Amino acid sequence: MATNQPPELTQQELTEQIRIRREKLTQLQAEGKDPFVQTKFDVTKHSDQIKEEFEALENQDVAIAGRLMSKRIMGKASFCNIQDRSGTMQSYVSRNDIGDEAYAAFKKFDIGDIVGIKGFVFKTKTGEISVHAKEVVLLCKSLQVLPEKFHGLKDQELRYRQRYVDLIVNPEVKNTFLKRSAILKEIRSFLDARGFLEVETPVLQSISGGASARPFTTHHNAMDIDMYLRIALELPLKRLIVGGFERVYEIGRVFRNEGISIRHNPEFTLLEIYQAYTDYEGMMDLTEDLFRTVAQNVLGSTKIQYGGHDLDLGQKFARITMTDAVKQYSGVDFDQVADTKQAKELAKEHHIAFEDRHEKGDILSLFFEEYVEKNLIQPTFIMDYPVEISPLSKKKADKPGFTERFELFIVGREYGNAYSELNDPIDQKERFMKQEQLRAAGDEEASMIDDDFITALEYGMPPTGGLGIGIDRMVMLLTESVSIRDVLLFPAMKSKE
Repeated sequence: MATNQPPELTQQELTEQIRIRREKLTQLQAEGKDPFVQTKFDVTKHSDQIKEEFEALENQDVAIAGRLMSKRIMGKASFCNIQDRSGTMQSYVSRNDIGDEAYAAFKKFDIGDIVGIKGFVFKTKTGEISVHAKEVVLLCKSLQVLPEKFHGLKDQELRYRQRYVDLIVNPEVKNTFLKRSAILKEIRSFLDARGFLEVETPVLQSISGGASARPFTTHHNAMDIDMYLRIALELPLKRLIVGGFERVYEIGRVFRNEGISIRHNPEFTLLEIYQAYTDYEGMMDLTEDLFRTVAQNVLGSTKIQYGGHDLDLGQKFARITMTDAVKQYSGVDFDQVADTKQAKELAKEHHIAFEDRHEKGDILSLFFEEYVEKNLIQPTFIMDYPVEISPLSKKKADKPGFTERFELFIVGREYGNAYSELNDPIDQKERFMKQEQLRAAGDEEASMIDDDFITALEYGMPPTGGLGIGIDRMVMLLTESVSIRDVLLFPAMKSKE
C-alpha cells in the first residue's frame, strides 16, 4: 500500500543540511544577530496551560518558547508547531503582524531551532487552540538535523546513546520518565506519612557489604587506601537504627560490577527501608501496601499489564515458603533431604549445575531458580530462605536452617528483598567469617567482615525489619518497559571505539 511518508534522508543529504545550517549561523553572526547571545526569554504559559485555560486566556497575550517541530510556509502567513515541556502548541505567524524583516528571518528557521513567541491566544477556523504571533525570536540555532518525524529515532542503541534526541522525537519516552519521577515522589510521600526519615549515607566505603555482589574498586590518594562504590545501603542504615532512628529509608544509587542485560545496569537506584520493632511479616505488609498505593496514585488503578499478563496489585499478595514452592513446581521436598550430599545427588538427577562449595541451602535456591521463578506471575512473596544465602537475616526460631527472609516476585522477576534483621553480634560475626572464607576461595561476591558493624550490634539493635526494592524494576513494571535501559535516562553503554 502506498504511503505519503517522505523517504529517510541519506547521509549525503544530512551532511548537506548540516552545512547549510552552519552557513545560516555564520550569516546571522555577521549581521549581529548571533542566536547564542540571547540570554533570557520570559515564558508566561506552557502549551498544556493554554489548552486547559483557553476560556480565560482567549485573546489574552502570552509568551511561549520551545523547539520548532514543524513549519508550513504559505506566502504572507504561516503556521508552525512549538514543542515545550508539556506538549506542542500551534502558532500563526503573519508578515503583517511581525514585519517584513522578522517574517523573512522566520522563514529561514530550521526544524529543531529553539524559538520564543509572543502573541495572543485564539482558536483557528478548524477549532485548534493556537497563539497568534506578534513577535518571534530565535533563541538557539540547531546545527544538527532531527530524525524525520515519520521514521523517528528507531535505532535502539542510538536512542540510549543520544537520549536527548530520543526525548525530543519520541513523546512516549518523556512520559516514561515523568512517571518515574511521579513514582519516586509517591514513594517518599508514602514513607514520610508513616513516620520514616529519609537519610543519606556514603557512596564511597572502605568495606563493601550489605549484599552479595562484586564491587567497583577505586583508590583514595590522600588517605592512600582502596575504597569501594557501595553495592547496597544496608549496613550504614542499620547503624542508624542502633543510634535510635527507629524508621529510616534511603533512595540512592548503588554500583555492582556485573554483567549488563535487560534487567541489569552497573549502577541502579535502590530503595532500602528499616523499621525497628517489626519483623519480615511487617515488612511484607508494608511492601504490599507500597506497591498498591504507588500504582493507584500514579496510574489511577491497581490493575496493570506487564509481559502480556493482567495483574492486580489490589489483590492480596500470595505468600509461600521457598521449600513449599520448590516442592510444588519440582516435586522435590527439601524438608525430606537429609544433608548436602543428598541435595547434590538430587541436583545431578535434575541436571542442575552447582559448585563444590554449595551446601544444602544453596542447592535449594538453585532448584527454586530453575523450577519456580518463571511460574510466579501474580505478586507472590517467597518466604523463609536458607541461611547459606542469607548472611544478614535472622534465623527462624523453629527452623534454624532457614531465615525470616522474603523476596517479592511478579511475572517471574524479583522486585523486593527483605528480612527480619540479624541483631545477634556473635552470630553475625560467624556469618561474616563464613563469607570471608568464601571470598578467600574465589567468590568475589561474598561479603567482607565489617568489624565496626559488629561493634554497633554489640551496643544493641532492637528487633528490626528491613526491605530493599529496586526502583528501576518497579518503574519498568508500572510503565510496561521491557528493558531497564528504557527507564534509565543515561544507561551504561560500551564505548563505540
